[in-house]
Amino acid sequence: MKTVTMDGNNAACYISYAFCELALIYPITPSSPMAELADEWATKGKTNLFGVVPKVKQMQSEAGAAGALHGALTCGALATTYTCSQGLLLMQPNMFKIAGEFLPTVFHVSARAIATHALSIFGDHQDVMACRQTGFAMLCASSVQEVADMALVAHLSTLKAQIPFLHFFDGFRTSHEISKISLPEYEEIETLVDEEDIARFRARALTPDAPMQRGTAQNPDVYFQNREAGNPRYLTLPDTVQQTMDKVASVTGRQYRLFDYYGAPDATRVLVLMGSACSTAEETVDGLNARGEKTGIVKVRLYRPFDGKAFCNALPSTCEKIAVLDRTKEAGAIGEPLYLDVCVALKECGREHITTVGGRYGLGQKEFTADDCASVFENLKLDQPKNRFTVGIRDDVTHASLPVPIAPIDGDESVSCIFYGLGSDGTVGANKNSISIIGDETDWFVQGYFCYDSRKSGGITVSHLRLRKTPVRSAYLVHQADFIACHNPSYLNRLDMLKNLKEGGVFLLNSPYTTESQLNSYLPVSFVKTLRAKKGKLFVIDGTGIASRVGLKGRTGTIMQTAFFYLHPDIMPYEKAVGHLKKMLKKKFEKKGESVVQSNLNGIDAVQGAVLEIDVSKLCPIEKKDSVILPNDAYFQKFIHPILTLRGDKLPVSAFQEDGSCPTATTRLEKHGAPPYLPKWIPENCIQCNQCAFVCPHACIRPFLIDKDESAPPNFITLPAVGVAEKRFRIQVSLHDCMGCSV
Repeated sequence: MKTVTMDGNNAACYISYAFCELALIYPITPSSPMAELADEWATKGKTNLFGVVPKVKQMQSEAGAAGALHGALTCGALATTYTCSQGLLLMQPNMFKIAGEFLPTVFHVSARAIATHALSIFGDHQDVMACRQTGFAMLCASSVQEVADMALVAHLSTLKAQIPFLHFFDGFRTSHEISKISLPEYEEIETLVDEEDIARFRARALTPDAPMQRGTAQNPDVYFQNREAGNPRYLTLPDTVQQTMDKVASVTGRQYRLFDYYGAPDATRVLVLMGSACSTAEETVDGLNARGEKTGIVKVRLYRPFDGKAFCNALPSTCEKIAVLDRTKEAGAIGEPLYLDVCVALKECGREHITTVGGRYGLGQKEFTADDCASVFENLKLDQPKNRFTVGIRDDVTHASLPVPIAPIDGDESVSCIFYGLGSDGTVGANKNSISIIGDETDWFVQGYFCYDSRKSGGITVSHLRLRKTPVRSAYLVHQADFIACHNPSYLNRLDMLKNLKEGGVFLLNSPYTTESQLNSYLPVSFVKTLRAKKGKLFVIDGTGIASRVGLKGRTGTIMQTAFFYLHPDIMPYEKAVGHLKKMLKKKFEKKGESVVQSNLNGIDAVQGAVLEIDVSKLCPIEKKDSVILPNDAYFQKFIHPILTLRGDKLPVSAFQEDGSCPTATTRLEKHGAPPYLPKWIPENCIQCNQCAFVCPHACIRPFLIDKDESAPPNFITLPAVGVAEKRFRIQVSLHDCMGCSV
């Protein structure tokens, strides 16, 4: 076994690559990194479990990938793919065929929302739930560690049972979360593989040497009977999966069951769910039980086939009420899929006396916190708990949502951090480096999760890091941070970054202003008041200036990452951290040339004397007019502005059109004012070609023709307009529209 720091996609690919002879791929967010990593390893000649370099082929569509995969399986190849969302749905026709012909394979799915009223690239279970009728066995992982373990169980089980598996985990929340995990070496995995299972599969391969016919057309006289002939395989599959879990445990030391119970042995209220929310539910159960309550959760591992007896056996005998949480929505259904499965299982096991309700959570990756989970348990305290409820939102239309309890649940926090960055400034990459260094070089358990603005380059990025001496279970964003860093100073006037700062916490600001007098004319009064009230500490560094001087224009990530380590010697001694940073950056940027490597190293060296502490008590900020432009538009004020300031989570259901429609031409209302550098018009060089305006992707470089007699201030420079008599010409930059792309 080896301890490594990686994300869920990497963990899934590590296991699947071991069993793979052929991967048929087509990229789709957030599963693409699995395919990209497999392709990279194959290109570098990395061998699999059998000493062979797998073939990785990108097709022209997801349907093409599934069709080629089906063909490869019929010929006896150990093949796999990685997909999600609409891409997974395009594979469904072939999935029915693969399952109907009992061909062993594993589809690794970073579960994602389906485009309905709007596109969402974020995680929930709508895509995998749409595949539950295909005949694929469905195995769910709840954390990065479980992604590796369940992927191993899936690959071994599919060979043993000759039934295809869909191994899924939450998109982004698990697929992109970076965590410290334990992985088996390929040599250890090899001891778990039964060569006879592979031989049985190969013997069924289509070959001219032993011809057979598959995929026939059947009439009403025989189709039904033939469809039922495969029942024994599915009836025995749960036992096969459990036996495989036991075998895997003998190597990894981690024992799993089809349904794992966690909580009080005499619990009366039980929550049933699957996916990353299980970790949050564990945390909540611990908090509630510490208060004297009797709660527990059942974590669903094998969702299809659903073993009702195994589920009921996992429940404590004292259970009186159950709440089932589904991360999907089936419009018009009497209940969501997992809820209906649980109801049937309880009836068939003679435990229908247990009060059972169902609800929805986390669609489109809506946050599911410990407080949200506690509200579900609070609902179960009622004589008649609300059924078909929602949690995590405020539904003021159909009033299905549950209220959040007054007494919050405290997570197992140790050191928690939030970093606000500008897309493409290197913040996310730097934080991934930090997580890897801390996870690999210390005894801290780590978690890194990254929120991206859908604009990506130029948008807001928020990195959430947790560091603990025990495994991290909080599968939600950091809400109480010991350390907050603002890598883009324009956010001071746009975002309430201090709302999540703990009392006595540290705030690091990237700012060109580093003295008290400069900061007094720059910092918002409300910012200083809040920081004082929370007894917070303020540190500043001119990260943008340093980046410019060392040749990293706009790329402040390395500088701010180094400043983080400078302020946290308790996590890792600064000199040691700098050594690891330099080593990692040399490896990361060596392909870009020595000058890029040296610029990053110079940036690191410039940090130590540049981090300055500011005495917050001595600051006397000047009250000034808000520099942010807020259009006097009702739709902007009520809808767009809350989203731009990261308060969209608080919008109620009534704020939305039921069909997802919205007014046009709203981008003009978004004023970012975010770039560290702005384009500057140089009149003496201008030939009035307007190409600068043509290439500007955000339309912030704008040419104007001005009447000669138009009044203008003295510093309003214009040129005689070429080819237009009696007119003046000027290029004007719309500062608040610019995203600093440097095009």
